This record gives sequence, structure tokens and C-alpha cells, in this order.
Amino acid sequence: MTYHEPHIDTTTAHPARRYNYWLGGKDNFAVDRASADKIEAQYPAIRTAAFENRGFLKRTVRHLAGDAGIRQFLDIGTGLPTADNTHEIAQAVAEQSRVVYVDNDPIVLTHARALLTSSPAGATAYIDGDLRDPQHIIGLARELLDFTQPIAVMLVAVLHFITDDEQAYAVVRELLGQLAPGSYLAASHATGDFLDDVIREQLSQYDFILRDRDRFAGFFTGLELVEPGISPITLWRPESDTVVEPELASIYGALARVPGPIPARHDR
Repeated sequence: MTYHEPHIDTTTAHPARRYNYWLGGKDNFAVDRASADKIEAQYPAIRTAAFENRGFLKRTVRHLAGDAGIRQFLDIGTGLPTADNTHEIAQAVAEQSRVVYVDNDPIVLTHARALLTSSPAGATAYIDGDLRDPQHIIGLARELLDFTQPIAVMLVAVLHFITDDEQAYAVVRELLGQLAPGSYLAASHATGDFLDDVIREQLSQYDFILRDRDRFAGFFTGLELVEPGISPITLWRPESDTVVEPELASIYGALARVPGPIPARHDR
């Protein structure tokens, strides 16, 4: 895939850099930290939520690469590199896994080469793209991924940045419409269901939307939900008996399968 030198805007906060700051990263600017600190002042558990969301990503990828046998991943809204990126988790289970990352923040592109360290048997790539333009993403992803075979689409903590319901659901339908049977959709989404009215109102001023459980469930229409279905991310297949309360990570998560028999494999 072809890369171009990006222009990095350091005057406007970006979700990927803000998230990086909450996770303890250093790839962010003063404007990102100021925005992140303002949100944290209104919702002090935001760093816990960020870490728990990362844990949800790890558990879903391990399940997909392991129990579900998925070998192709399209991770949209991936953000800046941290520990345990999708390709690292997947290739630790199956080294031949192929992963395409997508983000619309130019600073992520400058770190793409760190993401592109794949196992010899697998492959990774990065697309400079926006979830609101799925055809652009799909067109470039076809260079590495075989859309006639199952693919796991990862929409982890990204859908809540598409604030228009009609557009958000249309984007997911368009992505799912390109996937082979046996593919999966993994998604997490900020919600106000576990927050009090004051915090919900305060957070409503930012560049994301807090959808409730029913609106989140709408993204999975026609899919086969994997147990435990739609749940707070802290309760989605936890790996410890000590579980963070949902109000400290007010995010829903789910994994679902595109129905139908898996197509026969063929040579790429």
C-alpha cells in the first residue's frame, strides 16, 4: 500500500490522541490533553473505561483467532500503537493472521511502521481512512484481505463518534454487506445507561454520542450474537473474578457472526 506524508493538526483535539493520553501514552498534544482532562473532570472513571475497553479488544481478538478460527481482521479506528495491538494478539494465536488497520488521524500514519511489524507468516497494513467512507476502506483493504473468506471487522470505541443514527447504521450495513458468511463484527460503544443524569448531560457536549442498549443493539440486526451477547464490556467473558463495575466503564460490547456456511477456501 502507498503512503504519503501526512499533515498533522495540533490545534484540534483528536479522539485517537485523547485515548492514547488516557492509556498513558505520549503521542498526544496539549490540545488533546486539555480535552481529555476536561472529560475526565466530568467523568473521573474515563481512564478505567479506556483500559477496560482495551481489555475487551484483547478478549474478542483472542476468541476470534482461537475458537472462531478467523485469520483476517479489519480494525477500523485503531488509534495509536500501544501494547497488545490486534495483529500481535491474533498472530500470537495464529501467526498467519492478516490485519488491516484504519484510522483518520495523520499522526497514526507516522507510527504505521511500528504497526507493520508482522509475523513472517502473516501480514499487516495501514489505511488512512474514515469509517464514514466504507467503500474507500474496503477498496484498499482488498489489497491484503480476501473478502470471499471470513473477516472480523473491529469497530472498538469508534461508532460513538458517528453521531447521526442513520449514517452510523448505514455504514455498518455497508461494511457487513461486503463480508462473507462466517465473518464477524466486534464493537464497543460508550453509553449513558450506567451514568447519572448530570454526567450524561455534561458528556453530551463532546464529539461523541452515548447510545443506549437498544440503539447499540441495532448495529447487530441480522447477525448471530456470540455469548454473552450485548453486555457491559467488563462482563463480556471476563478473565478474572474481580470485575470492574459497569458505571466505571460505561461501555457496551458485543461480538456477532454473519450467518451462513463458511465459503470453501481457495488460493489467493
